Amino acid sequence: MTTKLTLTIEESVIDSAKAYARDQGRSLSDVVENYLKLLATKSPTEDTLSPKVLQLRGSIKLPEDFDYKSELGNAIAEKYAK
Repeated sequence: MTTKLTLTIEESVIDSAKAYARDQGRSLSDVVENYLKLLATKSPTEDTLSPKVLQLRGSIKLPEDFDYKSELGNAIAEKYAK
């Protein structure tokens, strides 16, 4: 059973989405429905991480106050300081 849904979206986003759907030979409703199905069935973490990274998850224990952004910034600054 299909049900009508009303969404409030910026006009420029709608125009881009319609163009994408047209280029794919699909309706905008079909694109949105399939995207929502994808969101509802898959974990975002599992989609973006490779199997090797997933195996490593939880293998490193860091202090509670570890600031990865600061450490990343330091590593980048050190790399490009030369």
